[in-house]
Amino acid sequence: MTKLTFIDLFCGIGGFHQALIKINKDNKCILASDICPKAKAVYQDNYGDDIPFNDNIKYITQLEFKKKDTELQQIQELSPDEYKKALTKNINTHIKGKLDVICGGFPCQPFSNGGQKGAFLDPRGTLFYDIIEIANVKKPKFMFLENVKHIKKVSNGDVYKAILNTLKETGYKVFVNIISPHQLGVPQQRERVIFSCIRNDIYHKALVKNNGLKNIQLEGEFPLDIQPDIKIDFTKIIDKVTSEELEKYKISEELENVLNCWNKAVEFVDDKEKLSPTILAENLKTNYFQLDDEGNIAFNTDKEPIVKNEYLTEWNSFPTWKKDYVLKNKTIYNTYKSKWDKWLKDNDKLLKKKKIYSKLEWQTGPKKKNDTIWNYFIQIRQSGIRVKKAKYFPTLVAIVQTPIYGKEKRYITPRECARLQSFPDSFKLPEKDQVAYKQFGNAVNVDVVYTVMKKVLDTFN
Repeated sequence: MTKLTFIDLFCGIGGFHQALIKINKDNKCILASDICPKAKAVYQDNYGDDIPFNDNIKYITQLEFKKKDTELQQIQELSPDEYKKALTKNINTHIKGKLDVICGGFPCQPFSNGGQKGAFLDPRGTLFYDIIEIANVKKPKFMFLENVKHIKKVSNGDVYKAILNTLKETGYKVFVNIISPHQLGVPQQRERVIFSCIRNDIYHKALVKNNGLKNIQLEGEFPLDIQPDIKIDFTKIIDKVTSEELEKYKISEELENVLNCWNKAVEFVDDKEKLSPTILAENLKTNYFQLDDEGNIAFNTDKEPIVKNEYLTEWNSFPTWKKDYVLKNKTIYNTYKSKWDKWLKDNDKLLKKKKIYSKLEWQTGPKKKNDTIWNYFIQIRQSGIRVKKAKYFPTLVAIVQTPIYGKEKRYITPRECARLQSFPDSFKLPEKDQVAYKQFGNAVNVDVVYTVMKKVLDTFN
C-alpha cells in the first residue's frame, strides 16, 4: 500500500495514529495537535517527540490568534485576497509538503447527548471549520473524522446537514458509518459516527475503473462487510490482577457499603420482578398521589396522575424524567411496602451521604434467580449508580466514571481501559491512573477507525 502522510488533529493519545500505522507501519504523521498538555505528553512518549506538535489548531487556521496589538492591526488592514494568501502561507508553514490524510475526532461536547448540545454556538463546535480551512489549502486525498452518534440529531439534524454540505463544497465525496466496538468483538457499546471523505477526483477516477461503487449516494454508508456474529471476548480485556493491584483498585469501604445496601433491596424483590429503570430512594415513600376507589393512583382525563395539593409545588418543580420515575417507582414500592420502609429506615444516613447514592439505575432487565448487584458492571455517575449487564463494559467517557468490575469489587485498571479502546499492550500508559482513565475515555477506539479507514484506503488508494 502507498505510504501516506497524515496530520492528527484533536489527537488525544493517538487512536487515529495507532490505526494508520497498523494499516501501514510506514505511514508518517507530519503534525499532531491537541490543547491538552497531558495528552501531548502521552502522545510524544508513544510516538516520539520529533513529530511537530501544535497546542491549538487555531495557531494554524487564524492569523489573528494570539497576535500582538500591532500585528493584529496589520492583519485587519489586509484585503480579503491578501488575508487568504497570508493564511495559506501560515498553513503551509505549519504543515510542510504533501498531505494525504487529515484525521481527527473534533470535540464532541457541543454535540453530545450528555453535554449542552450547543453545536456551532459552542466555540468548540466551530473547530470543525478549522479542519475545513486546512483542507481548502492542503487538499488531502482523504479525511476521516469522528464524533458522537447524537451529532445527527442536534438542531433537528441541521448541524449534520451543514457538516455534510460543507465537506461536499470543499470537494469531497462523503460516506457516513455508525459503528461501535462491540460490532468488532470488543465488549464496549460505544457508537460513533465516522465521516469518510474521498477527494472528488480520486472518487471519480475509481468510478471510471468500475469498482462497484457507482450506486453509493452522498450520505450512504461505506460497505464494511462486518460479520454480524462476531464473538465478544472478555478474556482479552480482563486482567488477572495481583493481590497488590486488587488492593489498589478496590472500591472504597463506603461505596461497598452503599452497593451492599442496594443489594439488599435487590434480594427482597421477587424473581422476574422489574426493578423500575431508575429507583429514587429519596422519593419512594412520599405519597404524592390521590387514590381512586380501588386504592390505585387516580388519573385525570389527560392520563396524568392527580397530585395531592400539599405536594403540587414540589411535584411541579420536578423535570419530566423525574416525574416519570417517581410514578413508576410507586408500583414496586407498594408491592413491597413494608420491606422498603424498613430498608429506608435502616439505610437513611448512608443513602443521604451523597446525592448519587440514593439513585439506582438498574439496566440488567428483570431480576434473575439468586441475582446480585455484584454479578454486573457498575458505574458511579453524576446521575446516580448505574448497574449494567455483564455483556458489555459501561461506555468509557472523558469524565472520570471508571467502570467497576462487580465480581472483584474493583475498578477496571488503566490497561483494561486501553484494551477496551483497542490500544495494544505495548502502548505506554500515563504514570497517573486518573490521567489514563480520562485520556482513554476521550480517545477514539482504534479498531473502529481502523476498520473504516482500512476499507476505504484499500478501495481508493
